[in-house]
Amino acid sequence: MAACGGDDHDGAGGRAASAAEASRSASVAASASARAQAQEQAQAQDRTRAQEAQEAQEAQARTFARSRFAAHAGLAAGAAYRWIVEPYRAGLFEEGATNRTYALIKAGLAGTFAYNRLTAASESAQGDPLLAKAVAPLAAGIASLRGLGAKFGKGEAGSAEVGMVETVINDVKGAGSSAGAVVKDKVPPVSQLGRG
Repeated sequence: MAACGGDDHDGAGGRAASAAEASRSASVAASASARAQAQEQAQAQDRTRAQEAQEAQEAQARTFARSRFAAHAGLAAGAAYRWIVEPYRAGLFEEGATNRTYALIKAGLAGTFAYNRLTAASESAQGDPLLAKAVAPLAAGIASLRGLGAKFGKGEAGSAEVGMVETVINDVKGAGSSAGAVVKDKVPPVSQLGRG
């Protein structure tokens, strides 16, 4: 009988050892699972932070694009109204007008300046998808202003050309406003007109 009792004891001890081993294995598996979950959560947080950072950079780029667009278009509008539209309406482009030559030279410089600033505004708009979409239909109108500076400078421009400048400027301002880039006229000094 002693032999049988010993066998029972060894069997119980073996079962206890197996149970302890199984418990350790379960604990190790649970610990590994917890580490894997923690690592997965950390990676998800990293992805979220990276996505938020990217969205912030894109928002900043859009804001910068709108600001640049508004600045360029504002200079174009200011130059066009101050040196082309107002002198035309005041009759300074007509034969025999006092200071006609000076007014035409400034109008010629302003026409070229306005074209260059509107082109720069159009390029700046590409940084904001909504603004780019609003400005895209105006490309032909902006391009039509290309040679007007020379026409104004030579005194060959009339009401049609002045009207075209006003229309393009107003269209650009409207497109900017519709996309959140409000354009305010900013008259550049005469010295800046030659630098385009």
